Amino acid sequence: MGRRAMSTESALGVILAVLAPLVIAANVVVAVALLRLIQKTSSKGLYFVLNLAVADATVGVTVVGLVIDEFSQTLNWPQIFCVLRMAFVTSSSAASILSLVLVACDRHLAIRKPFHYLRLVTGARVGLRLLGVWLVAVLVGFLPALYPDFQKVSAHTKCFFFGVFQPAYMLTVFCVGFLPALFVFAYLYCDMLKVASAHAQQILEVQQAGLAGGCLPPRPAGEVKAMRTVALLIACFTLSWLPFFVVSILQTACSSCYTHGVVENYLWLPGLFNSLLNPLLYSYRQKDVRRQLSQWVAGVKRRIFLRLGNGRRDPDRGAKALPTVSCLQLQG
Repeated sequence: MGRRAMSTESALGVILAVLAPLVIAANVVVAVALLRLIQKTSSKGLYFVLNLAVADATVGVTVVGLVIDEFSQTLNWPQIFCVLRMAFVTSSSAASILSLVLVACDRHLAIRKPFHYLRLVTGARVGLRLLGVWLVAVLVGFLPALYPDFQKVSAHTKCFFFGVFQPAYMLTVFCVGFLPALFVFAYLYCDMLKVASAHAQQILEVQQAGLAGGCLPPRPAGEVKAMRTVALLIACFTLSWLPFFVVSILQTACSSCYTHGVVENYLWLPGLFNSLLNPLLYSYRQKDVRRQLSQWVAGVKRRIFLRLGNGRRDPDRGAKALPTVSCLQLQG
């Protein structure tokens, strides 16, 4: 039994050791691409996506401490240290979830009120929303440190979630954080489907009436793409975190039904993996982000070749002119 526990901990440590650098690297690369894109376009909505990348990168940074803990055999951390360490992990995960909500709300606003979007999404309002996300995330994560009744005295030498937090805290996080976020996601997506269907119906009526004398606005295609991106983010979020929260709640009701190791070692990993999926999905789905990443990679390659003295310059594929498409071609 002891050997099995040690092998499980070793496997968990290896998984975390591989996953944490990948999460940090992927989100840092996407964050750099988003910063350059923001400088070019001055788009305020991209700040929400940038904040998501920062939050997910923070998740990877906090996991590094857990990796050190998994491979250390002689450490015996004090209770307050474990509480603070797990509070940082919880805060960064909460910031990632809340940032996903902000991204979904931003896309919903762009579809629901496209003509008022630029007036509503100002720099001051974006800053206040981002500040609110981090304040709520820190409050949720550090609630056990502020409210000692949520803490649990543990004799374990390593820090882990259920070793320092009471099950009541898990129930609080589920009711205050995860469940409302899931309902918000469902509402926003259903409302975006409703708006996109209405727009498609209006365009169909115009076409049938023969009133479309000019080019039709490419708005429905943009709406569909935004909805698919949001749908993928919501689906990955739900599949990653729902098993963890459901089993945690069941464990709160029946502590002898499930072991802490199952929740701690296995069901928490998909939630961590979600912080790696977010930047990959968004960079794949967004054409501007993909183009910025390819230009950045091309620039790095050119600098490497020049430093090596080869003098070779890669052709700038991103500078190709886009073909001109007429209205007749679009309607044909």
